[in-house]
This record gives sequence, C-alpha cells and structure tokens, in this order.
Amino acid sequence: MTASAAIYGLSGTALSPEEAAFFQDAPPWGFILFTRNIDTPDQVRRLTGDLRTTIGRDAPILIDQEGGRVQRMGPPHWTKWEPMRDLCEAAGDELARCSAISARYAAIAAELRDVGIDVNCVPVLDVPQPNAHPIIGDRAFGWNPADIAVRGREASAALLAGGVLPVIKHLPGHGRALADSHEDLPRVNTELAELRQIDFMPFRAMRDAVLGMTAHIVYDAIDPDACATLSPKAIDLIRREIGFDGLLMTDDLSMKALSGSMRDRTKGALDAGCDVILHCNGEMDEMTAIASETPRLSGKGLARAEAAEGARIKIETGGIAAATAA
Repeated sequence: MTASAAIYGLSGTALSPEEAAFFQDAPPWGFILFTRNIDTPDQVRRLTGDLRTTIGRDAPILIDQEGGRVQRMGPPHWTKWEPMRDLCEAAGDELARCSAISARYAAIAAELRDVGIDVNCVPVLDVPQPNAHPIIGDRAFGWNPADIAVRGREASAALLAGGVLPVIKHLPGHGRALADSHEDLPRVNTELAELRQIDFMPFRAMRDAVLGMTAHIVYDAIDPDACATLSPKAIDLIRREIGFDGLLMTDDLSMKALSGSMRDRTKGALDAGCDVILHCNGEMDEMTAIASETPRLSGKGLARAEAAEGARIKIETGGIAAATAA
C-alpha cells in the first residue's frame, strides 16, 4: 500500500493501541521522534521496530540530532555534542573543521542506526545574521554562505555513509528571521538580490539533496501574503531557482507561526507544492485532521519519496562499533 504524504510524531516511549490503529488506517511515509519518545537504547529499538511493523514497511524514521541545543538523544546513553558554532569557531584551519564535522556526524549516524533511526534533520544551511532571533544562532555551520555550504556537505556525506539520510533546512533560508517560528510568524523584508547572494547560496550548493524542509517565514520579496510553506511562489522558487528537486517536507505544522485549522494548513501546504506534511506533537485529534486532507503519495512526490528511500545505505546491525567501522 502506498504511504500517505505525511510524517507523524507520537506521544510517548511506546506505541499506544490508538496510535497503532491510526497509523494502520493512514500509514504515513515516515515518523519523527523527540525527547519524549527516548529512554534507553533497547526501548528505542523496540519503538522503531514496532512503528515499522505496524505499517508493514521499512518506513523512514526521523529525528533532530544536530548537537548543542537541538539533540533528542543524550547522556547517559548517547553522546552530548557541543554547539555547531563552537566546533566551527574552534582554532585550526578549514580542513580540520571539516574533518571534525565529518567525524561528528559519522558518530551520530552510528548512534542513530544502532537504534533504528535512519533520517537526521541536518544540516542547518541557514545563514545567520547578527540582528536575527537566536533560534538559529549557534546551530548554524558558520556565518559565510560558502563555508556553510562546504561544511553542510561534509555533514551530509558522513550521515549518508553511515546509512542515515540528511535533511537540508530551512528552505529558502531562516537566518534573517527576527522571531522564532515555533512561537510567531517571522517576516523578512530583505531584497531578493541579497537573498539570492547570501541566503539561497548554501541551498543551491546542496540542491542535489534527497530531502529538504521548508521555513515558516514570510519573505516579502517572494510572496508578501504567505509563508514559504504555504506559498506556491516560494515553492516554485525552491524548485526552479534554487534547483532543489528532492522530497520537500514542511516544517512542523503545529508550530505557532501558522494559523487556521490543521486541515487548512495541510491543504495549503500541499496545494503550494510541498510533497509531505510534517506533524510532530503526536496529538491524535490534529493527526486525524491532517489525515483527512492528506492523499497517498503519487506522481513526482512518490518518485521523490522512492528516490530518498533508495538512497539509504543498508548497514547490517551489530552495534555502534560495527557501524563506525563499516
């Protein structure tokens, strides 16, 4: 059975009967895990196995394991990572920085695959600006677009080699936002020429990625009436000008940057050109509303989803040491 154009979260550390029944009725393309879903390695392995068994396919399972402020798995069972900015600003030359980034994400990939997770929502390709909201801040791979592009590719290559798909985010660029889109709708009034020169550059450089995530931001120079996630103009720019032709997922539809019902948000994102809806909080009433507006994957969306799944390298299970040595 073809999956629906959705990625869902869930409420706890085990799959509830209600969630299992819902996922069987509306099998999503993938799932996403958060700290509330994480306890021990054995528990996460059971959960990822149960999710895939429930829908009868090797569904992608996502997580945000950037390091620093944004990592869902941490001590005592998993490594605690320094903020990306600290790594990028450490003493040494660019070759040493890229080597450290590669080693970091190779290790993260091994930890994720060890528990059945095979998609990491990294790299953050946003170019931060000094006056912007700190929601990106020390998560960024630097200040210079060219550096961010090179370092982002190093992170992506290390994840891919470890059997984990990267997700470039947040298209077409979150670095200028003056508000946190988890809480408010940011608006960027920068001229298009400057956006092209700075903000879009890392995404153009990594336009061959198989997975990408939108930004819930209004760019006045692109579409003053709708945020990128809900804007056909912005999605067209992502596809045509930036050149990204991978599977495009929304940022979390439950974020407060968006207004209206979940059904309206879902329909708006799909009509704008997003391939897949991302919904993270695990609230059943919201997921049910999303499912009512979410079709099965088809056409280009299905082809992109299949291409992404095909890009996963199969690594035999055997623990972190085996994966790292592969």
